[in-house]
Amino acid sequence: MSSDPAPAGSAGPGEQARRSHRPTRRAVLLSAAAAGGAGAVAAVIQATRSGTPQPAAGSGPSGSAPGGAQHGHRAHPGPSAADWTALRRDLSPAMLIRPGEQGYRRARLLFDPRFDHLRPAGIAYCRSAADVSACLAFARRFAVPVAARSGGHSYAGWSSTSGLIVDVTQLASFQADGSTVQVGTGIRLIDFYSQLADRGLAVPGGSCPTVGIAGLTLGGGVGVLGRALGLACDNLQAVQIVTADGQVRDCDSQQHPDLFWASRGGGGGNFGVATSLTFGAHRLPAMTLFFLSWPWSQAERVLAGWQAWAPYQGDELWSNLHLSAAPGGPSPFSVQVGGTFLGSPGDAAALLDKLYAAVGSQGSGEPFETSYLAAMLDEAGCSDLTVPQCHLPSLVPAGQLARQPEFAKSDFFTRPLPPAAISKLVAGTEQFAGVGAAAGASGGVALDACGGAINRVGPAETAFVHRDALFLAQYTTTWTPGPRRGVVVDSGARRQRQWQRGLHAAMRPYASGQAYQNYIDPELADWRQAYYGANYPRLARVKTAYDPGQLFRFPQGITPAG
Repeated sequence: MSSDPAPAGSAGPGEQARRSHRPTRRAVLLSAAAAGGAGAVAAVIQATRSGTPQPAAGSGPSGSAPGGAQHGHRAHPGPSAADWTALRRDLSPAMLIRPGEQGYRRARLLFDPRFDHLRPAGIAYCRSAADVSACLAFARRFAVPVAARSGGHSYAGWSSTSGLIVDVTQLASFQADGSTVQVGTGIRLIDFYSQLADRGLAVPGGSCPTVGIAGLTLGGGVGVLGRALGLACDNLQAVQIVTADGQVRDCDSQQHPDLFWASRGGGGGNFGVATSLTFGAHRLPAMTLFFLSWPWSQAERVLAGWQAWAPYQGDELWSNLHLSAAPGGPSPFSVQVGGTFLGSPGDAAALLDKLYAAVGSQGSGEPFETSYLAAMLDEAGCSDLTVPQCHLPSLVPAGQLARQPEFAKSDFFTRPLPPAAISKLVAGTEQFAGVGAAAGASGGVALDACGGAINRVGPAETAFVHRDALFLAQYTTTWTPGPRRGVVVDSGARRQRQWQRGLHAAMRPYASGQAYQNYIDPELADWRQAYYGANYPRLARVKTAYDPGQLFRFPQGITPAG
């Protein structure tokens, strides 16, 4: 349906502030800036437009299809070189990059270095819906696997393919008309927030700054303003999608209402390639942030107090809790509570007093007032960076963020954790210290409060079915990639993954059985029920109507009914 069929809704893999004491949505230290030339995409576009693409040193042929990247398409002899050349002409003034051409090695990369081995047969940087339509016609004609990509944050690598990547990052427009904003689906989240802030507006969304807005929204869009304003998909008023037949469809509650319904939580990559999104925007009152910490010895008490407090407060409060382990750092374990409050620091402090009473002790840290943009930078792990710096250097010259590998799993909880479960979660975090972890390794769990505006939407009103949760848990582990290019999942990282699987399994008896589709988990066997619940049959009918031949497919993609 759009870019990035998996990730989205929260802080991106491993992106975090240098101020590591602040528990933004994922408590992982920001790595050093990613290697590679600044402004790579712009440079490659210019080189390709010149009509004389040059071979890149060390880049080889497309070779065999990467494991798990064909999205289930049948083997096919594929298009000829002349056919690819014809597609390049059809895309003018867009850009097509193929193996062996200048910029291919960088253009094929996703956010997570675990997928650096993937080698698509082509990457098309589309600048219009017509470009997208041309790409899909090519894919249909030659039975070429196709994947849509914006931020490239899919936890399973499903933003790539052995065939053609339809990249929408050049579709990054922003238009505001009163309280309505229309954006191209390639706009990155931090740029979306920056342009909103310039106009005194806000739209709820996640906190990973480099995520594309499309993948985030189409899978739901959990974020730090959700309890007050709802999910990103709840604020979606219209979407333009190029469907499998190449038609450009403008969808809202009146036009193609079934496809619009599916676009609000049905997950990216399922029904077409989204090219623009229209949101209702909000004007916010004063905004307050808080970042609190306690000694690790109080972790169980903090968790018990937090879960009795955060989901039950007024809509203006959102909070998260992190249990983190970083054995190589100065503090091997940490328990931290963060949050946003739409009001004054004084009113926030009164609410925090209720948390302290539930915990039995006061955390260190004080609430402070800030602007919407500063808050979004803080939550993105960019509190000491400018908006241009809150990017990857390969995409924005001033960027100071880094690509980083990460494994993730999730659970929604609809009942409070009993004492035995709290003990398992804390003890499981402590066990990370014994896994013989990889360099720069960390692991833990982040709990995001639900309720409020999120839960006042009926589970069938949108495709996002998770409307009865108290909180969402994400279990993550990350590390520093090794020095050899493409060799990033070493024995230490594999042990970390086993640890993460164990912690997730230990908590499953207490969870609802649902999982967040934007934290896509290729190991999840019951993913249809976990991601979509009772909404899956309707989503399958929408798939039958708009993509009966399954042009858009991946291992956890929605399939036609029957």
